[in-house]
Amino acid sequence: MKISNKILLLFVSMCLVFCTKNADNIDPNTGTNPIDGTVGKGQAGINGIGSIDAWDKLATTEKNRIKDWNTIFMHQSVGGDLEDGANNNGFKFEYFDLNEKPKGLSGNVFSASNGNPIGKIAEFKNNALTHKSIIKIAILKFGYADINDGNVEQVKTAYKTLIDDLRSQIPDLRFVHVTPPLIYIVSKDDGNAAKMKIAQWMKDTFKDKDSIFDLQEIESDNGSCSLNGVLTICNKYRSTSGCPSKNQGVDAPEGQGHLCESAATRISKAFLYSIYQAGK
Repeated sequence: MKISNKILLLFVSMCLVFCTKNADNIDPNTGTNPIDGTVGKGQAGINGIGSIDAWDKLATTEKNRIKDWNTIFMHQSVGGDLEDGANNNGFKFEYFDLNEKPKGLSGNVFSASNGNPIGKIAEFKNNALTHKSIIKIAILKFGYADINDGNVEQVKTAYKTLIDDLRSQIPDLRFVHVTPPLIYIVSKDDGNAAKMKIAQWMKDTFKDKDSIFDLQEIESDNGSCSLNGVLTICNKYRSTSGCPSKNQGVDAPEGQGHLCESAATRISKAFLYSIYQAGK
């Protein structure tokens, strides 16, 4: 064998040893695609309190991947708190609408009023289909005034139809489902039991397919804050004079559920991790 052939054979052998990255060497926190804006297969499941710490443990390069994923997030009030919290963590949601294309993390406030969940569903679908060629992840968050005892079944049907239609028309679209935010209750339930029903239905229906951000679990400290078995947002998380919402002001003594800015900053980490899980 010529010397040049021996050198070539030695080089190939060294590459097999040092240049090949096998599964045993892959960081378990790393997604399946390079850091180039590509969305991976994702990981279905429920993201609650533990996801705050999970986000903190991610490498910065992994966190930053979500900045390049075209994500639409439509919401009102509490969603604004989550955007503010995400921004405080270095992840800003840029504005998008029917004319302004989403680029990376993108958010917008529903024009449909709070208390009109069916209108919000229709508006969300219109926005998603308008940008169907470029969006990768879709997130609809109901407001705390949208769900009540009288419309639970109607909301379930309309929301499931929305998701099924978008899956059909945008086959590669990923979803993050958000359990409806709770209000603060001290004397009587005022819709939180209905919100709990929607949350449980979301988890039962989508946990094997999509990423779910369990806002209710976090707001209630995994059920430690409740009234007669009905979850409530813990006092330490809600917007008060001692710690107001950045843009929503101070809540009434009962019946609202905006997030204190410091709480929003912490809770938004689980929200960001839910997005990461959807596209890693």
